[in-house]
Parts: sequence; structure tokens; C-alpha cells
Amino acid sequence: MTYKELSNILKVIADENRLEILDLLSCGELCACDLLEHFDFSQPTLSHHMKVLFDNELITYRKDGNKKMYELNSETLKVAGDYLGLIAQDNTECVCRSMKKGECAS
Repeated sequence: MTYKELSNILKVIADENRLEILDLLSCGELCACDLLEHFDFSQPTLSHHMKVLFDNELITYRKDGNKKMYELNSETLKVAGDYLGLIAQDNTECVCRSMKKGECAS
């Protein structure tokens, strides 16, 4: 994961509605109608948020008839969290000691 990719993920989850969507999906798979019950915005607004989350690989979906069933992509969040954890390390284990230019440590 590059710094740019990590930065994009952080920008996406900085939106309080998208962060809440991720939290709701952490409990399990939900359709858009289930998600809309938790928000005071329209279906097109939800679709926009879901597209942003999907495009940044934070969620996946499958079709179930005419519904899309959304699920958290916990692997992407885990990787991002791991990199943030490395940044929080003391200076002997900092992320910059094991990275290539422009790329986060693995």
C-alpha cells in the first residue's frame, strides 16, 4: 500500500456518514434499504457513499435478486490500520525504516 492509497482511504472514512456505514457493516451484510433506516438522507446520496466505499475497496457487494447486499472488506481496513499502527511506533520501529520511497512498509 502506498502513502497515496492510505491517504485516499483516510479521506474516504473521514466522512462521518461513510464511517457509520462501515460501522454498521461491521455487524454483517446489509442491503441499501437496511442502511437507509439509519440515515436522514436519500437513496441517491447513499448510492454515492456506497460507490466511494466500493471504489476504494472498503466494501464489497453481491446481488440477491434485485437487491445489492453490501459487506465490509475488513482486509482493506486491517491493512490500513496496520500501517497507521506502524506510524505510531517508537522511532526504532518506525514505518520509514522499512519502506521504499513512496510506499508504506509491509
